[in-house]
Amino acid sequence: MESERRTGHCQCGHIAYEVLGTPDDPHLCSCEHETRISGGPAVLWVGFRKDGLTWTGPGHEPTWFATYTTLKRGFCPRCGTHVISIAAGSDMIMVTGFSLTDQTGIEPVGHSFRETAAPWMTVTLAPDPRAPRPAAS
Repeated sequence: MESERRTGHCQCGHIAYEVLGTPDDPHLCSCEHETRISGGPAVLWVGFRKDGLTWTGPGHEPTWFATYTTLKRGFCPRCGTHVISIAAGSDMIMVTGFSLTDQTGIEPVGHSFRETAAPWMTVTLAPDPRAPRPAAS
């Protein structure tokens, strides 16, 4: 069975990537850290296996910035788009959901730091595909 392939890029196209595999844990995050970096009320993250990531753009890899001792984030050095996050020791990477060229089937199943989200923000989450389903009657 062939692995699912998705592509993504920054606003100007200098940083581009391809990821293979099934998208994992699409979720919003509204922590103070994310809202300051993005300038928005939440960031949509989508996980993929690290070994399925290939940088394809003319800029090759993004500029890396360590935002925590165990976390680095990749930004385009030309347009500043936040594209990726990698935690130390993890075999997963998280790409920003809207850096993906096609967001088909990418619906957040969780919302981290919902209690600190903007009070006017209302989010309807998709059902978690990993959750047990009720038995048919």
